[in-house]
Amino acid sequence: MIEKIQQLLTEIEGLTANNAEELEALRIKYLSKKGVITSLMNDFRQVPPEQKKEVGIKINELKNKAQERINSLKEQFETSDNGADEVDMTRTAYPVALGTRHPLTIVKNEIIDIFSRLGFTLADGPEVEDDWHVFSAMNFAEDHPARDMQDTFFVESHPDIILRTHTSSVQARVMEHSKPPIRVICPGRVYRNEAISARAHCFFHQVEALYVDKNVSFTDLKQALLLFAKEMFGEETQIRLRPSYFPFTEPSAEMDISCHLCGGKGCSFCKGTGWVEILGCGMVDPNVLELNGINSKEYSGWALGMGVERITNLKYQVKDLRMFSENDTRFLKEFESAN
Repeated sequence: MIEKIQQLLTEIEGLTANNAEELEALRIKYLSKKGVITSLMNDFRQVPPEQKKEVGIKINELKNKAQERINSLKEQFETSDNGADEVDMTRTAYPVALGTRHPLTIVKNEIIDIFSRLGFTLADGPEVEDDWHVFSAMNFAEDHPARDMQDTFFVESHPDIILRTHTSSVQARVMEHSKPPIRVICPGRVYRNEAISARAHCFFHQVEALYVDKNVSFTDLKQALLLFAKEMFGEETQIRLRPSYFPFTEPSAEMDISCHLCGGKGCSFCKGTGWVEILGCGMVDPNVLELNGINSKEYSGWALGMGVERITNLKYQVKDLRMFSENDTRFLKEFESAN
């Protein structure tokens, strides 16, 4: 074996390559898992015990020499005129265009930035959730229609495992593992079993906010909503709150903003009303606090939730929700200046 190793040493010292392909072939021949040197190492077990030390030293020397020679040839290619400076004739003649942020990402980041300046921190949770965090912990009754197959995607083999229908499940996880004061914003993708059309999709994106502390009032919620609306849509934006119902808030409200296209005068976009709905909100129901281990007699809170697609439509007048997920580069290029 020592004679074979000596022959390979001589052979490796004389290695040459004319291009990168030939060099890679040499590397595979000598240094790959199925190469010559690896084969020698596999035969090492057959060497007589009294020769193992000498043969082992020789094999290591051979491997090092081969690696050094391959590296030396590689450096020659990298520094030669025919290496890095060689023109790739297969490359497109046009410069490679840089990508842009997706419009939903642009709007989501803007929402997060506004609430971050109000002291809210980011919270995240799984998209494949259990029934407790999505429904039960949010005060949904056992027979609530949102639990039906018409609204929710269930995992067939595990009836209690579902694709979350709202990011309120993240709020439940935060309250479950944190003590007030709690001030979090929860962006994420959600899923609902709906027919895909220009106005609806089976998946979309939400941003929800939760604030729990002592003596939190509806006035605190209204001030946060007004600041958000003015930061997102402009200083002249006005808001109004309409009574509504959600299982996890009481009292609950829908928030409208003055139409920023017509200034509240009435147009086709706001259907002549001068107002456009953008989110739902309310004071956290005491039952929700108790279900998640928070004393409702000591703490109160408010929560709000909005669809990112909805806000994006209002800012950029995108009329077809399907455009957000079709990855048409012509559509995405329209948002280059918004990055």
